[in-house]
Amino acid sequence: MIEKVIYLEGVEPVNVYGVKNTRLEILKSFYPELKIIARGDEIKVKGEESQINDFEETLQLVIEYFLKFKKLEDIEFEALIRGEGRELLKRKEDFDDALIYGNNARPIKARTINQQKLVDEYDTNDLLFAIGPAGSGKTYTAIALAVRAFKNKEVKRIILTRPAVEAGENLGFLPGDLKEKLDPYLRPLYDALMDMIHPRKLAELIENDVIEIAPLAYMRGRTLDNAFVILDEAQNTTINQLKMFLTRMGKNAKFIVNGDTTQIDLRPKNNSGLIQAMKILKGIKGISIVEFDERDIIRHHLVKYIVKAYSNLNSEENK
Repeated sequence: MIEKVIYLEGVEPVNVYGVKNTRLEILKSFYPELKIIARGDEIKVKGEESQINDFEETLQLVIEYFLKFKKLEDIEFEALIRGEGRELLKRKEDFDDALIYGNNARPIKARTINQQKLVDEYDTNDLLFAIGPAGSGKTYTAIALAVRAFKNKEVKRIILTRPAVEAGENLGFLPGDLKEKLDPYLRPLYDALMDMIHPRKLAELIENDVIEIAPLAYMRGRTLDNAFVILDEAQNTTINQLKMFLTRMGKNAKFIVNGDTTQIDLRPKNNSGLIQAMKILKGIKGISIVEFDERDIIRHHLVKYIVKAYSNLNSEENK
């Protein structure tokens, strides 16, 4: 027997437990051999592993249904826990285009043409390059795809990585060990995950290495099977580093490489592995390159004009 804590993600407990825990009692009656204790957004379950897995899958269907349709009648709740979940979901005609539902039930979806193109290309390619300016949603969309794949059990792990290249700063003068020095560089990846996964569950997944966030150097010598792997800030990889990373790809793996070719911090800049990879890998079946531009920027409206101004300046300097 094992014990497991399951978290209700993005939904108020009353919508699952029912008023005065009426639905919770029905749920318990379908799993009499499990000991189920619910407190707030945590459910502690004790019993045989196979039964706990079945219980968790049923619970996730209940949550998924509520998040999609914003309501859950008692008759629908009972149909879901009887094992009619997938059929019930298919019968509904009002599906939206959300990739996943994040914390506070917020739908996370592609919001621009190129973000949607990245989502579409994901279905038919195992290696994708998402190239474009800051604020265009490359990393956020890629992480949403990774979380969706993990929740759908398409992959067993999520690995997020980026090169430890200093953008005009000096790591050596920062306090702490290597992890503490690198955490600020990896913070954008943490922030995106925090939007999509319950904080306590995220901490548990990171602690168990189901989700790994690490500098690119940690990828050397590994074979990444059954994993969704995202390389961020790829413009700051050297030619050898990017080659090393791409050849880590194992069975049943999905790779997304994000980068902005206007923000290369390497010296000299022509040593960027991303520039070379885009040239030599273009046109290979199973590899797709999606190029974002200022139209995809969804930060403050001024960011679009800032990016365009610097892009024009670079064009003038290169003439």
